[in-house]
Amino acid sequence: MSSDLENQKCEACTIDAPKVSKEEAMALIKTLEHWEIRNEDFDYLQKVFKFKNYEDSVSFSNDVASLANIEDHHPLIILEWGRVTVKWWSHKINGLHKNDFICAAKTDALLK
Repeated sequence: MSSDLENQKCEACTIDAPKVSKEEAMALIKTLEHWEIRNEDFDYLQKVFKFKNYEDSVSFSNDVASLANIEDHHPLIILEWGRVTVKWWSHKINGLHKNDFICAAKTDALLK
């Protein structure tokens, strides 16, 4: 599945930026592979990536960190042996913004 989202750029998100609506979130999540919308006091995107070893997990985590710096949008990255969990949400609005879906698509593109 390919998404136009990976070709978009994050916009500056302010504290009064609108969260995506439930309808927008449902439409956007359908353009991403294996990402989930989850909730723990606020909505966020989550995906677990699996790797053959720890070194590949570390390398991917570093790639996600570099992407985050380029986009100026920073996820929670959980690094484990053979596994990396990435969670995107917009901290300033404590929920989901289109930026999160853009960064999720760009995260997937790191593996292409």
